Amino acid sequence: MGATVTSKGQVTIPKAVRDFLGIGPGSKVEFRRAGDGSVVVVPVDAARHESRFARLRGQAGKGMTTDEVMALTRGDD
Repeated sequence: MGATVTSKGQVTIPKAVRDFLGIGPGSKVEFRRAGDGSVVVVPVDAARHESRFARLRGQAGKGMTTDEVMALTRGDD
């Protein structure tokens, strides 16, 4: 999926991407550089409220060892 940059530096975000991100008119987004050098578009609400630990909430089950919880936190497979 591609887009063309205007002379003012503007780009229309494709509808499929807007729908996926849940953004519409008046929404704010942030542009972040990922570890691999790519740039990611993130809705501001998600960027402000989700910490790296928030996405892990509810993932550790009863009976998990400390090592298992730490592996989950680090993203080990």
